[in-house]
Amino acid sequence: MSEDFAAANSGTDPVREGYGFDEAALAAWMAAHVEGFAGPLEVRQFKGGQSNPTYQLITPARKYVLRRKPPGELLPGAHAVDREATVLSKLGAAGFPVAHVYGLCTDDSVIGTWFYVMEMVEGRIFWDATFPDVARKERPRYLDAMNATLAQLHSYDPQAIGLGDYGKPGNYFARQISRWSRQYLADELAGRNDDMDALVEWLPTVTPPAEESTVVHGDFRCDNMIFHPSEPRVLAVLDWELSTLGHPIADFANHAMMYRMPPDIVAGLKGADLAALGIPSEADYVAAYCARTGRAGIPEYEFAIAFNLFRFAAIFHGIKGRVLRGTAASANAANRAEAFPRIARMARESMENCR
Repeated sequence: MSEDFAAANSGTDPVREGYGFDEAALAAWMAAHVEGFAGPLEVRQFKGGQSNPTYQLITPARKYVLRRKPPGELLPGAHAVDREATVLSKLGAAGFPVAHVYGLCTDDSVIGTWFYVMEMVEGRIFWDATFPDVARKERPRYLDAMNATLAQLHSYDPQAIGLGDYGKPGNYFARQISRWSRQYLADELAGRNDDMDALVEWLPTVTPPAEESTVVHGDFRCDNMIFHPSEPRVLAVLDWELSTLGHPIADFANHAMMYRMPPDIVAGLKGADLAALGIPSEADYVAAYCARTGRAGIPEYEFAIAFNLFRFAAIFHGIKGRVLRGTAASANAANRAEAFPRIARMARESMENCR
């Protein structure tokens, strides 16, 4: 991923125009709902965060993170910050590496939209899947840490950790194809695309049976997790907006898609000299996940890659729509919107390779 992209998405800025709120009202809410909170409160906005605006809350004693629904017109079912807060709380209680949630507010009168407040985990975020700042001999351990963390997520019985009703079990691929197709077709302002239209028609005709059901993250990438400051260990997985109950292979393929993804679009490894970098091959990475999850192999892997590229394109299409509406949360959203046709073309090419 380019240094420009990392710079555009790293760190904080003053709150951008249109995303401010009553900070005194927030401080009063935190005083009543967040144990140990003490002002004064300073609010800054993280540069990243494509969908739900994310803020750093600074007090003399500690820092917090706030995620909220964006202001303005929203698509039905999108920006469900209450779901994010729920999955973080339940997974944290089960021992999975996530930030601690202090509280959820579903009262629009406080800052204008629903929000939740969580701890700010200090560590490193890698925006480049080649882990360029890590020594070559250490890189395999960082890739393995991601692999192990995702396998850990997929090992939980949703019912046992209080997430049995977090989504609909079964038929995950079919439901997701339907959802993202509807969202793509409904966003008339963002427009239609021939490659996406072809995928909307093809995907439902080749959907494999999907009986497995676990908690899935939906956007598991190196730049959506915080690593220990000096060790190859994941301290917190971020950005749970797309999480639900679903097929673990869909989730794993979405993560492993980094091997097919150009680095200028998102944290990808396409074109990288993996052997020179000390990064495991895609086949070895798949094999490591299979070993951890007790699988002999993943026969539906290539379909799952095509599906995820389509889903990724649909997400970028949604970002394009938000840019046109003026509700895009990220300062880099316009660049994502411009990349949409490339992702749609990649998805169609993957579809054609599956035939």
